[in-house]
Amino acid sequence: MNALATVNVNGVRAAATKGLLEWLAATDARAVCLQEVRARPDELPAAFLAALDEGGWHLRLAPSLTAKGRNGVAVLSRDEPEAVRIGFPSGARGASNGTDPTTDLDGRYVEVDLPGGLTVASLYLPKGMAGTERQDRKDAFCAAFGDHLRTAFDRCAATGRQMVVGGDWNIAPTELDLRNWRGNRRNSGFLPHEREWFAKLLEHGWRDVVRERHPGVDGPYSWWSYRGRAFDNDTGWRIDHLLTTPGLADAAHEAVVDRAPAHDRRFSDHAPVVVRLGAV
Repeated sequence: MNALATVNVNGVRAAATKGLLEWLAATDARAVCLQEVRARPDELPAAFLAALDEGGWHLRLAPSLTAKGRNGVAVLSRDEPEAVRIGFPSGARGASNGTDPTTDLDGRYVEVDLPGGLTVASLYLPKGMAGTERQDRKDAFCAAFGDHLRTAFDRCAATGRQMVVGGDWNIAPTELDLRNWRGNRRNSGFLPHEREWFAKLLEHGWRDVVRERHPGVDGPYSWWSYRGRAFDNDTGWRIDHLLTTPGLADAAHEAVVDRAPAHDRRFSDHAPVVVRLGAV
């Protein structure tokens, strides 16, 4: 088991009844990043917890403590984590403990350190709406999170640690990453400054493994609207990314979107994204 995966489950309680448990039973992933869990620990369905126990998964959950039934990220790992961190350091908003309270309490980011020098992080980056306060909040999050990612990358480079940040980034980085890019040039998720922010992460050294394994082609998309025939027509967005340090990217030999065979067999409006690795 030397694969890494990410999937926005769009509510674990619903997904557990629509195929998520079967997907978990079949995956060869060492770690899976989940987003939009939308449940606190006492709200996780019994069938989900039983499936984790049967599959030998360790769950580390960061639920939203500010909005019940919203957000929530988690990491499932085959190995017992050595350390867990919810949120990320940011002094930009003046938190007394040096941590951005929106990421501590909103269920948007969790990191776990696994044996063998691997850190796995699950991210649910906020959605925006161009020209509104929602976009301002997304941009503020990105500014603080970008600082964290640059610091984390430099720390990994200095120590030899490897790291993957998997999640729903709510940004399509290039024209190849959404089918209708011309019609979305003024919409959040494809705004020029968002794409520039993402590009600067890659300039710093982070690697977009899926794009590297699929150079110059449309997609592979990982999200399709439930409306109309978006899934059937593959009118989607590539917004679920696995950004890694160079050692993991160099070890990747396959990157796939685990797309459901039919619209009615989806457990979420997102599909799992899986990167398989050789020796690291």
